[in-house]
This record gives sequence, structure tokens and C-alpha cells, in this order.
Amino acid sequence: MKEKTILGINLKQRKIAFIAALVMLISTFLPFAGVRGDTKMLWAVAFAVLGSGEAGFLGSLYLAAAICIVISAACGAFLFAKPSIKGVRVWIVIQAVETVFATMLLFASKGVFDRIGIFTGKFMAKDFGIGFWLLLIASYVTLHAAMKTIKVHPGYIVLVILSVIWLFPILWIILTAFRAESGYYVGYFFPKGLTLDNFKNLFTNDAVIPFGRWWLNTFIIAIFTCILNTIIILMTSYVLSRTRFRSRVTLMKIMMIIGMFPGFMSMVAVYNILKGIGMAQTLVSLIIVSAAGAAMGYYICKGFFDTIPKSMDEAAIIDGATRWQIFTRITIPLSKPIIIYTILTSFIGPWGDYIFPSMVLGDKQNSYTVALGLKWLTDFQRIDSYYTQFAAGSLLVSVPIVILFICLQRFYVEGLSGSVKG
Repeated sequence: MKEKTILGINLKQRKIAFIAALVMLISTFLPFAGVRGDTKMLWAVAFAVLGSGEAGFLGSLYLAAAICIVISAACGAFLFAKPSIKGVRVWIVIQAVETVFATMLLFASKGVFDRIGIFTGKFMAKDFGIGFWLLLIASYVTLHAAMKTIKVHPGYIVLVILSVIWLFPILWIILTAFRAESGYYVGYFFPKGLTLDNFKNLFTNDAVIPFGRWWLNTFIIAIFTCILNTIIILMTSYVLSRTRFRSRVTLMKIMMIIGMFPGFMSMVAVYNILKGIGMAQTLVSLIIVSAAGAAMGYYICKGFFDTIPKSMDEAAIIDGATRWQIFTRITIPLSKPIIIYTILTSFIGPWGDYIFPSMVLGDKQNSYTVALGLKWLTDFQRIDSYYTQFAAGSLLVSVPIVILFICLQRFYVEGLSGSVKG
């Protein structure tokens, strides 16, 4: 049965949204949270926050959520009497903000309660009452129905939820990096205090953690690996793309099959070889081993070279150019996207590698990379003391990669699209 629509507004969905908004308003008068029989409504918490000068920014979430609930319910009632497409759009924005606030209460309540002296040290997520869970569910139902009222696809809600889930651990690490309280586990999401000491302690001269040395080791390995791997991959890809020789196809198939096997399958054998020639526990060994297998990553770069017309090579050969001149003066200038892509992947790989350095470097702490050093900080003997510094180190490690990727993202995408065309 087709749902009735007037002036572009679905009446059934409008009714559902209005009822859900009323349920959302009613939930504020039900038990919001309680510990051992001591229960409080959302309004009681909001007024407690208002009367306390110590709740801070997080405490304002309660006031903002309560205000948005009232406004949203009022909008629902008004639009129920006088429907308007513009009005529904405004309602959707208000309800979206309220839904975000209601969701944030799930993570902020513990810290707010501790600050204003409600349920101090006793409150856990399981102590939320029926009022909170009803509010959270009704918020999403109201938003969903309001969006369907004017045929805005509700899939955006799913995308937002997935984005929040994806960003949650990243936000957790960022907040932990600036957290003033030490310790691995805390029962709240937002820190009670913020500080830069976690970053300073990584680079002080008397620091127990030689993070600066780890970072420098990783940078040296990543730079040299990036240069060698890029040169090897470009030259191998060009040869396989532009020249024809006996068993060429067989060689490409063998290299592709070998590349499908994970590298850690040969780690023990490689380590024994390095140990036999006296190169174990050195940074040079990591660079050499990475460069030795670089040629097997030829296939994406070769696919890009295949898109460059061979007629250009033939014209250059007629004019007397050598293969090296064609490669350096024609192919390379036309291959900027794939070169950037190769540089990025060659740099990111060793920058975040943990498995192989842990095998080669062993217990030689001065030669650790950042991945290996940060893992060392999370051992059960040290994690409680150094967890906030681990988070600060993780943030420092990720920032250069993020900046580099953002700056070169256009070339990265062009490189991939060019290889697909081949």
C-alpha cells in the first residue's frame, strides 16, 4: 500500500518521528542512571552540572542534550500541525545534533559524574537506566523517521555510525596521548586533565625511552628502502613492459606466485643467513632484505607503463635514442603518478613494519624501530607506566605519514587508475 504524501511530506513517517520525539522527551523524566538504588533523571544531572563549576566542557553536553531534546520535540509538534519541507529540514539538523550529544553521553558520563560528585568512583556503563537507553534509541528513530519524511536517504545515518566506529580508536589514542592521568585502564573516555608531558618525556635527555633514536632509525631505514625499492621496481617494470625475451611470461608468473606467499614464511631462513654473514641486529640488514625482494612488486608499475604508447619508444629509437635514454627522458617524465605511488608504498612499508625487525634486531634496543619500540612499551611490566607515552609516540609516528599521504593523494589515485587501465 502506497504511503500518503502531501506537499512532498510522508505523513506516516512524520507521525512516527513525532511519536519518537515525544518518547525521547518522556525518557528525560525516567531514571537516567543509578548506583545501588540512588537513581537520577537526566534533568537532575543537567541541573547538577549547571550548579557545579567543575563539570567543564563535558558537563555542558547534558545541558546541550536536554535543550536539543525540548527543541526537537517542539519542532515535531509544530510540524505535525503545520507541515513544511523547510521546517522538516531544520528539524533533521536539530535532531542530528541531539543524537550526537546523546551518543556522547555514553562516553562522557563517567568523567562528568566524578567531577561533580555524583556516583563518585562507582559508576559504570551498566549503571545507565532505562531513561538513557530509551533516549538513545528514540533519538535514532526520530532522526531516521524525520529523514524519511522528506525522502532523505537514511543510509547517511549508517555511514555516520560507521564513521564514528572507525574514528573511535583514533580519537581514543589522541585523547590518551594528551591525558594527564597515568595508567593503562581508566573507566572514562575523556581525560580529566590534559598535558603535553607525554610528548616531552619521549625526547628528554634523561628519558628511559630512547624514542628519538627509534624514530631516527625508522626514518633512515624508510628513506634508504624507499630509494632502493623505487629504483628497482621502476627498472624491473620497464624491462618487463617494454622488452621481449625468452621465458619473460614464465618469469612474471613465477615472481607473482612467489609474491603471494607472506614474507614472514622465510624470516627464520633469512635471519640465519644474516647471522652467518655477521649482519644480524643491524639496520643495514633490514634495508638489504627489503630491497632484495622489491622486484616482485612490479605488477602495478608495469600496468602503468603498458598504458604509455609504444609508438613513442619506436620514434625515439628511429632518432637514435638508447633504451636508457628512452627510460630516463620519456618514460619517467610521463610516469609521475606511478612514481609517487611507488615512493609512498616503499616508504610506508618499512615505516610501520614490526614482524621482520622483531626477528632481526632481537634485544638490541638502540637499533629498534618505532614499531618495535612502541610494542616494547606495551609489555605487561611497563604498560601501566608508559601507556600514555605509547599513545603519544603512536601519534607522532602517524602524523608524518598522514601529511605525506594528504599531500600526494592525487598522484596516488592517478597511479592506481593508470595501472588499472593497463
